[in-house]
Amino acid sequence: MVNIKEIGRRRTFAIVSHPDAGKTTLTEKLLLYGGAIQVAGAVKSNKIKKTATSDWMEIERQRGISVATSVMGFEYKNIKINILDTPGHQDFAEDTFRTLTAVDSVIVVIDVAKGVEPQTEKLVRVCRMRKTPIIVFINKLDREGKDAFELLDEIEKKLDLRVTPLSWPIGMGNGFYGIYNNYFKNLHLFTPAKQTIEKDIVFGNLTDPDMKKYLGDRVDILSDDMEIVNGVYPAFDSAKYLKGEMSPVFFGSALNNFGVKELLEIFIDIAPSPLGRESDKYFVKPENEAFTGFVFKIHANMDPNHRDRIAFVRVVSGTFKRNTNYLHVRQNRLIKFSSPTAFMAQKKSVVDESFPGDIVGLHDTGNFKIGDTLTEGEILQFKGIPSFSPELFKYVVNTEPMRAKQLAKGIDQLMDEGVAQLFTEKSSRRKIIGTVGALQFEVIQYRLEHEYGAKCRYETISLFKTAWFVSENKAQLNDFRARKAGQIALDKEGREVFMADSSFSLQMAEQKYTDIKFHFTSEF
Repeated sequence: MVNIKEIGRRRTFAIVSHPDAGKTTLTEKLLLYGGAIQVAGAVKSNKIKKTATSDWMEIERQRGISVATSVMGFEYKNIKINILDTPGHQDFAEDTFRTLTAVDSVIVVIDVAKGVEPQTEKLVRVCRMRKTPIIVFINKLDREGKDAFELLDEIEKKLDLRVTPLSWPIGMGNGFYGIYNNYFKNLHLFTPAKQTIEKDIVFGNLTDPDMKKYLGDRVDILSDDMEIVNGVYPAFDSAKYLKGEMSPVFFGSALNNFGVKELLEIFIDIAPSPLGRESDKYFVKPENEAFTGFVFKIHANMDPNHRDRIAFVRVVSGTFKRNTNYLHVRQNRLIKFSSPTAFMAQKKSVVDESFPGDIVGLHDTGNFKIGDTLTEGEILQFKGIPSFSPELFKYVVNTEPMRAKQLAKGIDQLMDEGVAQLFTEKSSRRKIIGTVGALQFEVIQYRLEHEYGAKCRYETISLFKTAWFVSENKAQLNDFRARKAGQIALDKEGREVFMADSSFSLQMAEQKYTDIKFHFTSEF
């Protein structure tokens, strides 16, 4: 039997933002309120000598940024919450885009001083294309920043979101007093608490006689603000939010625990429980009896001592059970998993069963690729988990010939993670790594050396774009292959790729070979 109760009590979401907006800090504080951690490791705190729970890779600790999606689960008020903390840096956007396929809703974090930044615009565009429900959290209210109404206007214009404030700040910077909860109609006054939770002071509505005692003349400012808010912005509509047509907005300071509890309390009340996914056969509903799931991320060496490799699987329907044979659809073979894991960042615990919305980690010896589907026997493939055409390219050169095997294995596994793509020139057999961001090259080089004991260097190559190409016109295809022999490579799956050295070269190819289809994502 499908456990409808277990499905209903799950919330799976991603936190996305521009770098340094406080996304990882917000993740920490949600974990703190959920009791999953006792003390938050503030990312930039030198006093406690800790890094954020979700930033566990060595290179992340050194740079103070997230470069890989972390998965964390915890319980809060009998709701099972699965958070996917994504990289904010644009060089790791592809990992974030794929992560968005595995979640049911999104929290977008915006810095009160900087407002809407370019990376936020890109990520929200992807969410809107997928009609993902979006909550906006305006962070760092303990610092001076833009006026709240000005920020709401900016969000509506730049992100094309229809907003409705469900909390409202009282003051800002040194004069930040607290949050008025426009959803539960009460007021919270806070004292800063960076690493632990302190008890909130909670009042009733704005007419509470004690309100003046604590807020003084700020009561009148807050009343005026709320009158404008309730007059200008639409009332919260759950159905519109779930369709991605309305975005609730919250204010707070994640670092100081301002407004995080309000966000969490309302989130569990309004956010969607697990949603189904489109496959090549039909729309798979979470309450379907048979188990289905898909791999949206692969990570090697989560524990460098054991050289383990984990495939992250989003459970779409049915119940995933330990020690049960499941069909690996692409390989058309049954696989059993003896120690599937749930995550608290790097910490893992073995789970006996998982339900729709859950993220399961499967130990992988090289069987999985991103986008792979697991079922109880049905042949189907989930859609919408593409690889993108890279934008930056470099030749990779082995600097230690005696360690060629380690280099080959390292590159092979890192490419399976989706951090970059590997192309082999058909004519010269030289290896080319393509990424969507420059920082990826540094991460690959670092991880090859520290996780696989292999060293490499890069050589420049002048390339504009790669395009997968297919055609049923064999004559055109053969002519194209002959004329462009020096610009054709094979990807990791052995598919042909055109390595265009300029936009003009690509344009001319598209114009001349009209029966050849050029694709810029791997889903075709």
